[in-house]
Amino acid sequence: MAKIKYTLDYVIKSSPSLLYSFLTNPSDLARWFAEDVSKHDNVYSFFWSGQRENAIVLEQEEKSFIRLQFEDNEEGEFFEFRIEKSPVTGDTVLIITDFSDSKLDMEDEIKLWNAQVKVLVGKLGGSN
Repeated sequence: MAKIKYTLDYVIKSSPSLLYSFLTNPSDLARWFAEDVSKHDNVYSFFWSGQRENAIVLEQEEKSFIRLQFEDNEEGEFFEFRIEKSPVTGDTVLIITDFSDSKLDMEDEIKLWNAQVKVLVGKLGGSN
């Protein structure tokens, strides 16, 4: 069964370079995304409740985006952090792309992303 792709947009009061660090640097990711994060070559290891999940970097552009795929995901299923500047307001916008098994699961996942981004914003020292 094909998963459902969705995107979430968040206005983040941060410089794109600082935000990018929080999306790609293992020690910064461990401050908001997972309990612990390590990186070796092109593979991030994320730890939650003592369990490790590895994600391979599919694509990355400095200060712009990173796209990762968990090892157990099907081809074409990924999660992505993308940074853009709003052409109207000049605000920094974080766009998260992810996949869900169902609409019901997606609702829970969106709640989780909202909570995680709230922690991220707190660690960045700002508000969204």
